[in-house]
Order: sequence, then C-alpha cells, then structure tokens
Amino acid sequence: MGWMYDLFQTYEENIDQVGKVVRTRSNREYTLLPIAHTTQNAQIEITVDEQGNFYQAKVIDKDDATTVIPCTEGSFGRAGSAVRPHPLHDKLVYVAGDFEKYGGKIKKEDSPYDDYLEKLHEWSESAFSNDRVKAIYQYVQKGTIVEDLVAVSILTLDKNNKLISKWSKEATEEYGDKPELFKVINDTQDKVFIRFNTHKPGEINNIKIWQDGKVYDSFIGFYKDKLQENDLCYVTGERKPRTVMHSSGLRRAGDKAKLISSNDTTGFTYRGRFAKGNDVTCVSYDVSQKAHNALKWLILKQGKTVDGRVFLVWGSQKTSIPSPQDDAVSFFNELGISLAKKTNESNTHEMFAEEINRAIDGYKNDLPYKSEVTIMILDAATPGRLSIMYYRHIDKEEYLNRIQNWHQTCSWLHRYRKDENKKQILFYGAPATKDIAYAAYGFKASDKVIKGTMERMLPCVVDGQKIPLDIIRSAFHRASNPVSMERWEWEKTLSITCALLNKHYEKEGYDVSLDVTNKNRDYLFGRLLAVADVLERRALSTNEGRASNALRYMNAFARHPARTWQVIQANLQPYQAKLGNQVIYYNRLIDEIASNINIDDFSNKSLSGIYLLGFYSQRHELYRSKKENQDKITQTKEEE
Repeated sequence: MGWMYDLFQTYEENIDQVGKVVRTRSNREYTLLPIAHTTQNAQIEITVDEQGNFYQAKVIDKDDATTVIPCTEGSFGRAGSAVRPHPLHDKLVYVAGDFEKYGGKIKKEDSPYDDYLEKLHEWSESAFSNDRVKAIYQYVQKGTIVEDLVAVSILTLDKNNKLISKWSKEATEEYGDKPELFKVINDTQDKVFIRFNTHKPGEINNIKIWQDGKVYDSFIGFYKDKLQENDLCYVTGERKPRTVMHSSGLRRAGDKAKLISSNDTTGFTYRGRFAKGNDVTCVSYDVSQKAHNALKWLILKQGKTVDGRVFLVWGSQKTSIPSPQDDAVSFFNELGISLAKKTNESNTHEMFAEEINRAIDGYKNDLPYKSEVTIMILDAATPGRLSIMYYRHIDKEEYLNRIQNWHQTCSWLHRYRKDENKKQILFYGAPATKDIAYAAYGFKASDKVIKGTMERMLPCVVDGQKIPLDIIRSAFHRASNPVSMERWEWEKTLSITCALLNKHYEKEGYDVSLDVTNKNRDYLFGRLLAVADVLERRALSTNEGRASNALRYMNAFARHPARTWQVIQANLQPYQAKLGNQVIYYNRLIDEIASNINIDDFSNKSLSGIYLLGFYSQRHELYRSKKENQDKITQTKEEE
C-alpha cells in the first residue's frame, strides 16, 4: 500500500488546494476534491431561489460540464441498474418526480425518486444542514422538474407528450431546429445529468453550489457522522471507519476502472482463500477518499494520457516536477524559459548544458530537503479494472540528477517544435519519449505501440538504463529511408534518431558541431552524402521541392556505401555543371572527405548509425551560414 500512503500524504500536504478550481491550458477545470465528493459531467443546470421556487435553467456547455458532487459509498460505486442516488445532483430519473408522467421508464420494484428525496431530506434536516441544500429540497419535492424544463424549452416532448429519445431528420421536419440539449448529449433525454444551483436576489458573483466550501463541509460532516464500523487501516495503522467501496473515475469523469475492488460476492472470485474482501486488505474511508482524490487531481493537473494509459510524476511536497516524458522545450517552458529563443546555433551544446544545470539547481533549491519524487503508470486491462504498471519512489536529488543527465546526453538540434504563433522553432535538447516512439515506428503506429514504447523508455530516463537496441534500429532504418515519408516527418525522425545515437555512442562524445578531425569510416561516409545532398539542392531552383539523389539513394547507401556512392556521383554531374564555378568548393570538400577514408574501408560494408551523425553535422555546417560558405566559395575561386 506504499502508493496509497504516498497519495494520502500528498493530499494532506496540499490540503489548502481542496475546492480551488483551476483551468488547464485546454480550458478544462480541475480541483482537489473534498472527501465524500466526486465529479460528474452535467448537461442541465437548474437554479432555484431561496424559497425553493424554479428560477431558471440552461443547457451546459461541454467545457463547463465537470461538476463536483457529494456522493455516498453506495452511489459512487453504483453500476448497471442499481438504484443508489447521489445526495444532491443526479440524473433526471432520480431528481424528477414527474419522470414517468412524461414517458420515463422505471422498473416496478424501483423507486429512484423516492430514495433520492428521502436521502436529501435526511441531509437537509440534519444538524449539518445548509440553507442552499434546504432550498433545493423544497423545490425537488414538488416533483415538477420535467414540466419546468419543458416550459423553458430545455427538454423536448413529442406529440404524445413524451420525452423524445433521440433527434432525427424527421424530428427536425416536424418540430423545427435541433434543440441545444441534443448538441451536448450522446444519450437520450431521459439520461441527462442535472446539477442544481441557488439564486439570492442582489448577490453579485454568487458562488456556485458545487464550488461552495460550506456545502462541502455540510455534507462531509453529515456523512461521516453516519459511518460507524471501525477497523484497522492497512495504510496508516490506525483504527478508523473502513470502506469496501473505492473510487473510480480516476482518469476522467465517467471512467469506471478501479484500483481496488471486491464487488463480486458469488462464484469463484476468491477461490476459497478468503471469505470477504476485507480479509485481503482493509482501508479506512478517510484514507481511500484522500488518496484517490489526490490521484485524480494529479492526473488532471500534470498527467499525460495515451490511449487510456496514464504517465504521472509528482513531488511529495511540491507536486510540480520535471516529467521524464517531456522534451527540453516543455521542460524549460514550465520554468518560463524560452529555450528556442536562447538557442545559438554556433554554441548550442554549451548554452544548453549551462541552462539545464541552472534549471535543475533551481528545482533542487525549491524542493524541501527530504522531498521525494513518485513516478506511476496506470492502465486498464478491462473497463472495470485499473492496474499500476510502473511505480517508483525516488529521492528528489537522485531523480533530478538523472533528468539532468538524460537531457544532456540524449540531446541534439531539432526543428520540429512550434511556438505560440505556430512558427517553427530551433531547439537543442532531448526529445519527448512520445516523439521517440513516433520516430521509431511512425505516426501511423497504433496507440498500443506508442504507449508501450513510452513505458519502455521510462527506465532509460529515470534509472539510467540503455535505450533498447530495437528502438534505435527501428529509428535508424526509418531515418535512412527519407522517400518513405514527407519531408517534415523525415527531418523530425532524423534529428530524434541522432539524439538516440548520441546517447548510444555517449562515450565517443559526438556533437552537432562538425568534427573535421573524426576519421571514423561511417562518419566520413555520412559527410559525403550530406555534401552531395547540399550540392544538388543548391543547383535546383528554390521552388523545386523534390528529393535529391542523395536522399533517394540514402537507404541503399546505408547498406552498400561504396557501390551506391558511385551511382550518386554519376547523377551529380549535371548539377555540378549547372553550379559553374561555385561547384569548386563542393568538389574540393568531397575530395577532402574521401581522402580521409582508408582504402580498405571504402567498401560495401553496411554503415552504422554514426553515418547519420556525420550526415547531420556536415549538412548543418553547410546550411549554418550561407554567407560564410559563400565567402569560402569565392575564396576558392580566387585561388583558382
């Protein structure tokens, strides 16, 4: 139960954040939930006045649908046709006394409205009552919710005075334009979720009831007073009221997968080993609520989700922490540093090393001395079962040192990111693990492959393990085949592959800057290919976007370099002639590089990934400063 204790402690250390609503960059709201509360997506909001009279109603926009609602153990874990009403906000079938009158279907033995009204009445008349809750109870007991919503054109009836199930073309022809409600629901009208609010005349900026701390405390006090049975909590070691119903909805609203469950009481679930779920483990209600609510909060706040798999990292006392999944731009953006604007092409490595050291030192100073970092990966094998696929608890100093090492050693110069103005930016650093997965397997790879690769890369960042060779090989082969993808995708794949190779050949100390003293055969062959590519591109008109011969033969060149180089050289002749005197500089460069290759090494032995590093560095050097290279060409002509 280490993971649950860590989450429980995180909740306790961030207790001041409970109930505070924050919006994400994508305009979604999230909050650290109070205990005995959960979230639901509501479609209709009904406002009542202080006397419990209908005031107004509206259809809720999807961006504002997430609602904090009080819940009991039974209502939180309800599934299928079980009748377990939430205490305040709930579906139409629970809150509407006239549900059946307008065509709603209920089983004969069920009474959802009566059960809901009974529990709301008990709360509103308890010692923990709240005036806003009383006003809502006074309205709901009138049993006119469907009638009121029809009167203000929120719900729509057919000719038989029954709720229309789904909107169709025939309904448009018969009743007119599509109602607003049908634009936000994916189900039938009778399954919409209703949330309530109250209106007080003359009150400006009235706090919404689902954000009102007084209402939170009212229900928490009322519900905890009803919890009686104490047991030993396996997490804290204290005797407290226990629970057998644990939270779902961890990854998103409506998510039914649970981390802890024992809801089957028949069949062979326990295989004769245990009589009941509590024989396996026992968790107190308080701890379970706080731990699960902390997990929900962290996932919405800083988790990354790929096809249902959640990648999460947080600090025990300061939750925001560098993620091992992020690239250098995201890492520095969190600190308010624009790495792209600071990148100096002539001195990228030194600048980046200085910036990453400064940033990591800032994190170390901000975090408490004994702070720890937790890393967790969650995924669901079935719709109802959530599993922890990876869990790591590590000292913050050690974690930050490993993040620092990863960003410094698996780094290269990239051009695939864009700024807030959608303009391409240049940045130096480590790529994100998700981008590594795309580089290795392509953008058409399944989500299962992408999230699996991201998971495999995590120990490389956090534990300093070597990058799996199959990932490097796959990225290498894709980067060596530029004609199989669009230009932008290949450029991205190339730079990310170079970052992986730079990490793989870490001891050799490769860098983006061209190393003219490097006599490695593969590095020199890569330089030759780069010169051929740039030479041909210089000869082509600016609006001609086809691939050069060097890129077209790149795959074959990697497998049979000597033989393929003869083909590339033969195809270069028309472009050399077209360049005129300017070609002298490139010809001399080709001769200089080729002369450094040992005669025995000029063979068809396939090239290693080092050739891509040489290719990138030489091409980068040639493109780095057109004016500087033009001066070299002019100087060469004068020498002639």
